[in-house]
Amino acid sequence: MKNWSNGFGRACATISLLLCPLAAQQSKAPAVALLDAADAVQWQNWTGELGWRVIVPQGTPSANIDMRVQALVAAVQAAIQNGSVDPARVYIAGRGDAAATVFYAISRVPDLWAAGAALGGSPKPALDTNRVFAANFTNVPVMWLSGSDAKPLVDKLTAAKLNLDWQPVSGGANAAGVIQWLAQHKRDPFPMSIDCETNSPAFASCYWIQMTKFDPSERNDVLESTRVAGGSGAALDLGAFGFKTDEPGPGVLVSSLPKDYSGPLKMNDRLVALDGKPIADPRQYADWLDKITDEKPVTVTVQRGKDRIRVETRVVLPRREGGVSARVEAQFLPADKEIQIVSRTVTEMRITVPPHWVPATLLWNGLTLENLKEPGCWMLSMQKEILHAEKCK
Repeated sequence: MKNWSNGFGRACATISLLLCPLAAQQSKAPAVALLDAADAVQWQNWTGELGWRVIVPQGTPSANIDMRVQALVAAVQAAIQNGSVDPARVYIAGRGDAAATVFYAISRVPDLWAAGAALGGSPKPALDTNRVFAANFTNVPVMWLSGSDAKPLVDKLTAAKLNLDWQPVSGGANAAGVIQWLAQHKRDPFPMSIDCETNSPAFASCYWIQMTKFDPSERNDVLESTRVAGGSGAALDLGAFGFKTDEPGPGVLVSSLPKDYSGPLKMNDRLVALDGKPIADPRQYADWLDKITDEKPVTVTVQRGKDRIRVETRVVLPRREGGVSARVEAQFLPADKEIQIVSRTVTEMRITVPPHWVPATLLWNGLTLENLKEPGCWMLSMQKEILHAEKCK
């Protein structure tokens, strides 16, 4: 990965919520949120003298990615509530292996970020979770800086209509350019058009709509799923070993192993061949696995120092998380003073209406609520093709 450095400033000592002297003098500053705390000092070096904050999750990182996202959201919300961070200018970012978490966090919590930046790495690990929905990027553009070999994946994301600004590293992009790009974007708490999809009630917030009850039988063919399909998710049954996708070849270098690992690999082993076919580099290895759709036995050649070891193993496939997702698409038409909502598998939702939208007419899946005169929070429910509305308690 390229060394992103341009001398924005020295790092501050604090990690959880980093405040440089200049930033401490200002209120409601922009913020960069990171799921990888190890990257905080670098981001503070880039943004500290600009007065930006850097926020990472509190506590020991969980192995569960959703819990890590929730911890980061809590840290961001705390910074917003204490008045130190501008809610319109919170950006999600990641470098190298953490680049995938940018795509994942936006898809899980689309309404918190103004924009995202992924430097290097690949969104593929996020796509392989089957939890990335292109609709959730509608109001959250993401910049991805990567090598030209990422073009096939870029084309895939573009075809899925994901709001992506891809910039090749060879184009001369640097940290200053990334910060400038992020600063161009602001979050609108009440965008007139929103579109969100989720497969989890824990991640069902969409700006001024909160989906609260779901029914898979409430299908709506007007709204297709925007799920971005990952690869096959195939892996070698060698235990959970780590490697970097941008590491040079030949083969795949084992860069990490779990604490209680009991498999056949050791740190700094290099997987150099599969069934006798040489592995050029980690990207070729990942592409090969992506195309496998059946479990089968394979032989792996491992380079350990000067020795070459044959390891008999299997290709295994994960149990894919699929199932029905919920999606809500809504817009406010100011000329008609009309709120239009279309949803799939949603039977109850909470909406927040700003003062300048009322009085208004509200339509949800063809059902009409006339004379919505009061702003604020409303609870909407759909029962037997009847739309019910009452003020939130």
